[in-house]
Amino acid sequence: MNYPSEGNNETIPTDFDDVVQHVSTGALEHDRIDALLQEAHERYADADEGLLAHYIPILGQADPDLFGIAMSHVGGSVHTVGDCDYQFSIQSISKMFVYALVVQEHGREEVRERIGVNNTGMSFNSVMAVELNNGHPMNPMVNAGAIATTAMMPGKTAAKKWENVREGLSAFAGRPLTLDDEVYHSESLANERNKALGRLLKSYGRLENDPHDAVDVYTKQCSLNVTAHDLAVMGATLADGGVNPVTGKRVVDADVCRDTLATVASNGLYERSGEWLFEIGIPAKSGVSGGIVAVAPGKGAIGAFSPPLDMAGNSVRAQLAIGQLSRAMGLNLFASAPEKPGSGRA
Repeated sequence: MNYPSEGNNETIPTDFDDVVQHVSTGALEHDRIDALLQEAHERYADADEGLLAHYIPILGQADPDLFGIAMSHVGGSVHTVGDCDYQFSIQSISKMFVYALVVQEHGREEVRERIGVNNTGMSFNSVMAVELNNGHPMNPMVNAGAIATTAMMPGKTAAKKWENVREGLSAFAGRPLTLDDEVYHSESLANERNKALGRLLKSYGRLENDPHDAVDVYTKQCSLNVTAHDLAVMGATLADGGVNPVTGKRVVDADVCRDTLATVASNGLYERSGEWLFEIGIPAKSGVSGGIVAVAPGKGAIGAFSPPLDMAGNSVRAQLAIGQLSRAMGLNLFASAPEKPGSGRA
């Protein structure tokens, strides 16, 4: 459930180009996290680009000035600045965590066969992408793939599947998550395209159960309330090999985390995913309510929230803040430097 892109040519915002790109050392400089979060928040708090997601009425009523950044370290500490305790609906960020739960349940090969891992190169809610691939949803981060993934959650009834989704995402967050009924009802009135995708998947034999039930559970999972603090902890659970660093409880296996982050890296920001990796360099997933979670494997995760979105449905302030932090903290997976500083070319 993301902002409907109209084939625009915008790119990931890079107002952090002046920040020195640090190279990963395998660990975070723990004593600098608070100062770096504060610096990023102060720098972008007044950024006024972006629009609210008015196509979902309730989301169009959000306060555009809200802005929070949280970072959860795999060691268990959580650092916050700004509106990190403000609750908002998780939206499409839920896809990555439901995918992890389904891979844990069914195994990577079965899920890869049924859902896929490749970017469609088309919009998140594309019908054409499904038709061109013989009903295959291609990956779990687009709506067709997310609906098919949710349908694979354990449970003989839609009610049981929903409860397993809620409990699973709550385990990632380390606290019970609740449904935002107002968001759920608002989105239920505006999800005709998702219902059509569900029926299309059913016609191709990609859904075993009632497509209406699958879409309804998917709509509910997108309507779970979270905070930026929650997103950081949820992401850090994937960074920590599937163990929630705050509660100490295992949620999924380490191999599941690896597969989930690989899939998110290539698909997490839809048709902007390649640009995100090129500029920021870490797996991340966005949601239309203004949240983004970015995961640095083995280190931790950043949860950022601010409602104004670019035309692809990604929070403008959250992208900028994570971009700056990725550089300053050495989170970019692709950044490197000569082993011997000052050495020339061979």
